[in-house]
Amino acid sequence: MALHWKLTIDAADPAAQADFWGEALGYTVEDHSALIERLRENGQLPEDSTIRHHDRDAWRDFAAVRHPDDPFEEGTGVGLGRRLLFQRVAEGKTVKNRLHIDVHTEAGRREAEVARLEGLGATVLYEQRQPMGSWTTMADPEGNEYCVE
Repeated sequence: MALHWKLTIDAADPAAQADFWGEALGYTVEDHSALIERLRENGQLPEDSTIRHHDRDAWRDFAAVRHPDDPFEEGTGVGLGRRLLFQRVAEGKTVKNRLHIDVHTEAGRREAEVARLEGLGATVLYEQRQPMGSWTTMADPEGNEYCVE
């Protein structure tokens, strides 16, 4: 039996990270405003737990993106498939990632994709050429490394 999973990434600004990765991957930024409103109406929501982001209520400490073709819960906005969750943490990134995302492009499109990602706020760290393949290692706006192949 396959297990349901999501990749959770520590962040200083979860909403900004969700915006970046949503654009980078072509994923949908999850809209949790209906859930937030329901919890607020029931008196279950501390006032400082939300922010206004893209003209809607959003979690202050969490944001997520999901694959646009995957199912999600209508009442909460939570994705039920391929998903990245960004959670606010107090400490900044200090060492190399132990886990990273590889972004695959169409043949011959890596340089164009790297340029597009730079336009979204990513940084090129280095180019790698190995007998098994070539890739560009980049950092997202918060310094998390990932590769573009």
